[in-house]
Amino acid sequence: MERDVALKLVKEQLTEHRYQHTLGVMETAIELARRYGADEKKAETAAIFHDYAKFRPKEEMKEIIRTQGFSQDLLRFNAELWHAPAGTYLVEKEAGIQDREILDAIRYHTSGRPGMSLLEKIIYLADYIEPGRHFPGVMEVREMAKENLDKALIQSVKNTILFLMKKNQTVYPETFHTYNDLIQNGRVE
Repeated sequence: MERDVALKLVKEQLTEHRYQHTLGVMETAIELARRYGADEKKAETAAIFHDYAKFRPKEEMKEIIRTQGFSQDLLRFNAELWHAPAGTYLVEKEAGIQDREILDAIRYHTSGRPGMSLLEKIIYLADYIEPGRHFPGVMEVREMAKENLDKALIQSVKNTILFLMKKNQTVYPETFHTYNDLIQNGRVE
């Protein structure tokens, strides 16, 4: 799908603020794909569509998770996680994107998963470090991303887990599993 067509579809689904975020994720994903040897077009497409379902009604997302074979565990955790799997389903059905690699990058951009593909890592990290993000620790991760993708990813997952713990919020188990997998298998100095 051409960039302009994809952006038009996505813009109809998002607030202006979230659309600007999406543009930042897109540019960051393309840059990371170029740096680490991933398919730039797939990175662009996954980044454009990563928040496609972000503002869908919670009941709609819940129903998609219930009926489309996604882990029912998701429903016991923060609804902020739901737009990723729901988005996967909606992007396939409404935008006609069939590429499993792109769909998985959208699906796991909030929780991560053990054994993440290069594209999944890029979208997860691009969402975390895009230029519009401003929070403690993001500059450090941006710098790490210039040198070592896995090291930056580990730090971003660690920061996310610590942030949730400090706020006494639950942490989706798959995010812990992602962290453990990256530590055990990541290429980190």
